[in-house]
Amino acid sequence: MSELIQNEFQFAENQYKYLMKAIPEDKMPQSYKASEGKVITKDISWWCSGFYPGSLWMIYEQTKDPDIRKEAERTLSLIEPNKTFTRDHDLGFMMFCSFGNAYRITKDPKYKEIILTSAESLSTRFRPGMQAILSWDKMADFKGPVIIDNMMNLEMLVWASQNGGNKKTEEIAIAHANTTIKNHFRPDYSSYHVIDYDVNTGKVLGKKTFQGYADSSAWARGQGWALYGYTMMYRFTKDEKYLNQARNIAKFILNNPTLPEDKIPYWDFNDPKIPNVPRDASAAAIISSALLELGQYTKGDEKKNYVETAQQMLINLSGEKYHAKLGENGGFILMHSTGGLPLNSEIDVPLIYADYYFLEALKRYKDWYL
Repeated sequence: MSELIQNEFQFAENQYKYLMKAIPEDKMPQSYKASEGKVITKDISWWCSGFYPGSLWMIYEQTKDPDIRKEAERTLSLIEPNKTFTRDHDLGFMMFCSFGNAYRITKDPKYKEIILTSAESLSTRFRPGMQAILSWDKMADFKGPVIIDNMMNLEMLVWASQNGGNKKTEEIAIAHANTTIKNHFRPDYSSYHVIDYDVNTGKVLGKKTFQGYADSSAWARGQGWALYGYTMMYRFTKDEKYLNQARNIAKFILNNPTLPEDKIPYWDFNDPKIPNVPRDASAAAIISSALLELGQYTKGDEKKNYVETAQQMLINLSGEKYHAKLGENGGFILMHSTGGLPLNSEIDVPLIYADYYFLEALKRYKDWYL
C-alpha cells in the first residue's frame, strides 16, 4: 500500500498538470466529455468548486511540487468570493475542502479567516422551526428540502466553532445532525435522499429522491455522504449516538447483497436492472475515506473489516478498470462515476469529487495505517 499510495500521488501530480492546461482561468473542472475530447467546467458558485483546489493541496502536501501549489493558490483566490455565498447549503464542500486543506497544510491565518466567514454564511441557512439547514430554497417539488449530502457541510461549522469561530455554528451542526437521524433513515439504516419539511414547524411533508432510482431506494453516493457525515460528527463531539449511526450505516453498505465483489457500488443499491447499470466510483471513494476514519474509532474484527474493505476499494480504484492512464480522461484520475442518472446528467464519467475523496482516502491510509 505504501508503494501504491506514493505512485498514486506522483500520478496525480502529473495528471493534474494536463487538467490545469485544459481549463479556462475563471472556471473550475467538473468532468470530461470523451466524445468531444472536452473538459466540462463550471462557474465558481457551482457546488463542486472547492474540490479541485482541495485536491491540488493534497497532492502538493505529498509531492511538494511548486507548480501544483501555485495552481492551488490561484484557484483559492478565484473562489474566495464564495465566502459570503448563502444561496444553498454547499459552502462546506466549496470552502472547507479547499481552504480547510490549505489552512491545515500552511497554517496561513488568512485562510482561517475565510473559513470562519464561510461558516457564518452557511449558518444563515439554518431554520429554527425545522431544526435543520435548508439545502435548497423552495422549489416546485419541495417546500423545505434537506438532502443527506448536507451532512458533509457540517464539518466546516463544527471546525469553525472549535477554532475561534462562533459557538453557535457547532450548535447548528448538532441540531441538523440530530434532525437528520430522526427523519432521514429507514429501519435498515439506509437513507432517503431528500426530506421535505414545513420550514416553520419541522413537520415532514415528504420523503423523496432527486438523484436516486426511487424515493424508497438507497442512492449509493447518498449512503456514502451519510456514513462520512456521522463518522465526522463523532470525531468532533464524541457523542456515541453518531458513532452508532455510522456503524449501522456501514453495516447496511457492506452487507448489502448488491454490493459487487470489487466493492465499487452500483449507482443505486436498489436499481432493479443491477448488474446492467453504471457503477459510481465517487461513492466508493467517499465510502473508503469514511471507513478509514471509522476504523480509528473501532476495534478488533470490526475495525479490520472497515480498513480491509477500504483498502480493497482503493486497490480496485487504482486498477485498470477505474483508473485513467496518464494524459487521458481529460486529466482526471478516476473513471466511471455517476452524477445524476435520473437527470441524465454525468453518467459513467470522471467527476472532480471522486478524485478528491480518492486522494483523501489514500492520505488517510498513509497517515493512520502504514
